Amino acid sequence: MMIVRGAIKWSIPRNPRFRTPRRVVPRSGRSYGTSGSSATPQGAQLSASSMLGGLTIELDKLSPRFELQASQINIIQAPAEFYSTLKDKISNAQRRIYLSTLYIGKKEHELISVIRNALKNNPDLEVSFLTDALRGTREAPDPSCASLLAPLVEEFGSQRVQIRMFHTPNLTGLRKKLIPRRINEGWGLQHMKLYGIDDEIIMSGANLSQDYFTNRQDRYHVFSSKEVTEYYARIFDTVSSISYNILPTRDNPAGYLMEWPASNPGPSPLSNPKEFVSTTTQLLAPYTRSPQPPPTPVSHGNGTLLYPLFQFTPILKPDTSTELPAMRTILRTLASPAFADCRWSFTAGYFNMTPEVRSLLLATRPAGATVVAASPWANGFYGSKGVSGLLPDAYTLLSRRFLDAVSRRGMGGRIALKEWRRGTVNEPGGWSYHAKGLWVTLPGERHPSVSLVGSSNYTKRSYSLDLEANALIVTGDEELKKKLADEERWLQEYATKMDRDDYAKVERRVGIHVRIAMAVVRLVGGAL
Repeated sequence: MMIVRGAIKWSIPRNPRFRTPRRVVPRSGRSYGTSGSSATPQGAQLSASSMLGGLTIELDKLSPRFELQASQINIIQAPAEFYSTLKDKISNAQRRIYLSTLYIGKKEHELISVIRNALKNNPDLEVSFLTDALRGTREAPDPSCASLLAPLVEEFGSQRVQIRMFHTPNLTGLRKKLIPRRINEGWGLQHMKLYGIDDEIIMSGANLSQDYFTNRQDRYHVFSSKEVTEYYARIFDTVSSISYNILPTRDNPAGYLMEWPASNPGPSPLSNPKEFVSTTTQLLAPYTRSPQPPPTPVSHGNGTLLYPLFQFTPILKPDTSTELPAMRTILRTLASPAFADCRWSFTAGYFNMTPEVRSLLLATRPAGATVVAASPWANGFYGSKGVSGLLPDAYTLLSRRFLDAVSRRGMGGRIALKEWRRGTVNEPGGWSYHAKGLWVTLPGERHPSVSLVGSSNYTKRSYSLDLEANALIVTGDEELKKKLADEERWLQEYATKMDRDDYAKVERRVGIHVRIAMAVVRLVGGAL
């Protein structure tokens, strides 16, 4: 059951290819019971329920919430399982498939074959793609994401297959002409990972390419909820309506045409960036305004709530994004006396959290906390050419600085930094690490009650340049809490605790060229 903000007036042109965002009618909430596992002392349980209740009161000011059963949330462990689950759900889709990702690998012919067969076997099925325009066309006129997908439109028609690619308004004019394709994505991307099939959605940080299906560790949560899936579909459709359309053509060596449809509700970001942002703000702000009045508070017991969170900073003026405010709310709550001696884990594939997030983490007083980051040998940029090849060392420098900050705060006995490594990326048996998220275990509890999953890397790019979609889970259900604990544990199976001496070793020292490269990237307006 969904508990939502008050009445919303939607403004978006009618377009048969898009499900127009509908006014959501508030429903009465269902109170959670206070009975729980007999293994938990009654006093501790009531305390935990009270703490979660206080947190959700603050979150209710930011975002709508959905009430779920624990059985509606399934957590996938491995890339191969993610891929097989995705293919299985696509093959059995009855009505709709919507896939939002940064890009689809240009060689993912098997995935496209699965989608093609699903369309052939079910004439009622419709499929929509949303990717990033810069990443999705980077290799053109050579094979690219756009050229991979375009034939589906030619085969099944634009009424059944639609390909949309979002272009940031931050990269236009002379800057767009001068910045090389290999690094132009540093000015903003469509980064949401939303894999919706009928009434289920997979929330993840994974893109759709071979490494993410085999040896690139990420996180994957399956939500079996019609209401949740439909809510994210509305976001998907709205962003699609402000994106370029990809059509097949034989007049272009690349095999596709990228057009701005007349039916889009405003000018393109390349022709009029200012007016484009004005239009996108009008369309997306209703999803990110504070609910008025806030929903009725709930008693937590064994219940589970999901809060959809989004970061749309580059296309919202004023910025009413909800992910960063929710992150602030959670971490500031953890810093309060009532949450002293909680435990938390934080992970990001690219160790470049903003100074604010770092300060908020260090302001907590956990009984124990863990930060997990990719080692240089598990970083997706390891061995890359050019500036991107310097990024693993840059993240090493940032990791060392984080440990220095932990030491200065006298938190060395409370906060540990671990590096994840499973072989060496791009070598036989080597994996890369791309997982990101947060887990919070309340004082006196054994398993996490709060978890954040989605596309965000918690970096400057995430909070100022990219489009991000996330899901925040708040639960008192013991079985779901155990699932979250298992995920927290298995993501650390290949993680090794680091100390400051480790970064003083010769092989971990960072040269001046890396520091210069970091400064140059920031100077020209990009972000790591």
